[in-house]
Amino acid sequence: MSSDTWIARGEKHVAATYGRYPLVAVRGEGCRLWDVDGKEYLDFLAGVAVNNLGHCHPRVVAALQQQAAQLLHCSNFYHIPSQIELAELLCANSFADRVFFCNSGVEANEAAIKLARKYSTEKYAADRTGIVTALASFHGRTLAGISATGQAKVKDGFAPLLPGFSHVPFGDLEALSAAITTESCAVLLEPLQGEGGVNVPPAGYLEGVRQLCDERNLLLIFDEIQTGCGRTGPLFAHQHEGVEPDIMTLAKALAGGPPIGAMLSREEIATSLGPGTHGSTFGGNPLVTAAGVAALRTLLEDGVLENG
Repeated sequence: MSSDTWIARGEKHVAATYGRYPLVAVRGEGCRLWDVDGKEYLDFLAGVAVNNLGHCHPRVVAALQQQAAQLLHCSNFYHIPSQIELAELLCANSFADRVFFCNSGVEANEAAIKLARKYSTEKYAADRTGIVTALASFHGRTLAGISATGQAKVKDGFAPLLPGFSHVPFGDLEALSAAITTESCAVLLEPLQGEGGVNVPPAGYLEGVRQLCDERNLLLIFDEIQTGCGRTGPLFAHQHEGVEPDIMTLAKALAGGPPIGAMLSREEIATSLGPGTHGSTFGGNPLVTAAGVAALRTLLEDGVLENG
């Protein structure tokens, strides 16, 4: 079937939420894609920051094939070895003690927002629910995600938004300090902005944010959904400045292609979410976490990070 035929079928029945290129992708290897007509492309889009290891990395494919033959899905009411192994790998290579798994970046951000509010209202006061984020930021397309995002264009037509978010210029410590109130519980930032432009913070900014959070008893949340997994050189972008968050969100390239999300946090904070407070039917399933283990080990063991 030709590209034109596939495109016509898609335009009839697939939701029109993307302005798609006239390319019908059917195969990928490394940095290359092939369309249904056999034409070869260099894929500079890289799945929107997903294909850090390229298309169909052999270790990821092998892990998926092996796991698919054993167990595709089971409930999180059971213990899942590949989920445990991926959580261990993430904690061993980050600040975190515990990991909550979900299916996408915005789900990870939703979990981070819930955790920050739950922890802060229990530890400090019932009205400590405010979260300060940055202008030009992007934190996903759910209602909470666009409420946190500092771009008006993603919010248009979706009011009323989730309350409790304020936005300040990225890189401006004075503005951030002024926006923090007695009702603030957290600061949510991308260490390096992407969707709102590739905006690099001034030297010392992340360190200053960490200091402000410590002084005002706020949680620092880093959204590393696009910048994590070696995208900027080190495993996580915040490692450029040696500043550690209290909560971090990951997705995109974490499993080398399959959909995944993760929220990492410190022990004291993580335990605020107990049984019944949050969950995900498919989050951390055997198939995607097996791919995640393979992808993360490849990043850590095969010299990929050194290429940055």
